[in-house]
Amino acid sequence: MGSFSRDTESDAASSGRSDGARGGLRTSLTGVQILGTGYCTPGRVVTNEELARHGYDSAWIEKRTGIVSRHVADADQATSDLATVAARQCIEGAGLTPSEVGLIIVATMTTDHATPTSANIVQANLGCSCPALDVNVACSGFVYSLVTAAQFLFNGSCRNALVIGAEKMTYMADPQNMKTFPLFGDGAGAVLVGSENGGDPSSSGSGTLDPPGILAYKLMSLGEQGQKLVVPSGGSRDPISVESVVEGKQYLHMDGKAVFKWAVKLVPEIIDEILSMAGLKRDDVDLILMHQANRRIIDAVVQNSGVAPEKVYVNVDRFGNTSAASIPIALHECMINGRIDPGSIVLMIGFGGGLSWGGCVFRW
Repeated sequence: MGSFSRDTESDAASSGRSDGARGGLRTSLTGVQILGTGYCTPGRVVTNEELARHGYDSAWIEKRTGIVSRHVADADQATSDLATVAARQCIEGAGLTPSEVGLIIVATMTTDHATPTSANIVQANLGCSCPALDVNVACSGFVYSLVTAAQFLFNGSCRNALVIGAEKMTYMADPQNMKTFPLFGDGAGAVLVGSENGGDPSSSGSGTLDPPGILAYKLMSLGEQGQKLVVPSGGSRDPISVESVVEGKQYLHMDGKAVFKWAVKLVPEIIDEILSMAGLKRDDVDLILMHQANRRIIDAVVQNSGVAPEKVYVNVDRFGNTSAASIPIALHECMINGRIDPGSIVLMIGFGGGLSWGGCVFRW
């Protein structure tokens, strides 16, 4: 039966091992594994050529972002609809039933309503009997949610947790803004996280030499820079009004240049820090899944970090920026395409609204 790493700093010191504890704080969550994945993208695909017919510069979009097309949800499709389809596929792929799901977390900044949460709606759609909550950390949301779910498993609160990144970003983008509107797409990706070998999280078990799970993680908030990516209106600070709608304040406003410079500098630092925490080197990593914001950001990170380009998965050209959905969509594609095997070391990095970032290195 699988075991969870529970060493404290003192335990680690007495055994001569760090085992994921730094400064008395836990930085690893081993003994968890991803049992299944799923995804959902709307059937409608909007190409740059189609946008060009509405006045957008097709060549500029591809050159500056690497995006060629994106999936766009219908007017009657909500975030929870996309999340539900991805979740069902994920649960079926794991060979489980909705009754075996002990927790649902939906990472999204485009929730169906202020309340109930999109997670509540997904829970009802699936027929699960479990707690459900949304996590809104924008593009960092999936990593935040994966770590949160692993914590629930780690402390024995549940055995299986459904983590979904789902967004309807095209309704959040201003169609009058020729520079930001083409960046975004809609979609959902899901993973089912369980305790190793289905074991009881409260059991010590015998464990394995190289247990699966999160070898290191770090989450960070940079709220002092939050106005660089903001939806000004629609919350308690600035309730929606006729005036705010006329001004377009219900849409996402972004300081693109500042966010680009921040991400290009930040992500290589994250890679080095997370790998150092896990006691790994760049060559130990088999796959890197970073938030698919912009191809130029990804290319700059590869150049600045020295990681092997073939280890960095890219699908932003086909999906655009799907915020919290981008990493789990990429993860599902890598699973079905044979890019991940038992024992693979996968580094996941989310960054964006908040400003925030989250990184984790996961052993399959």
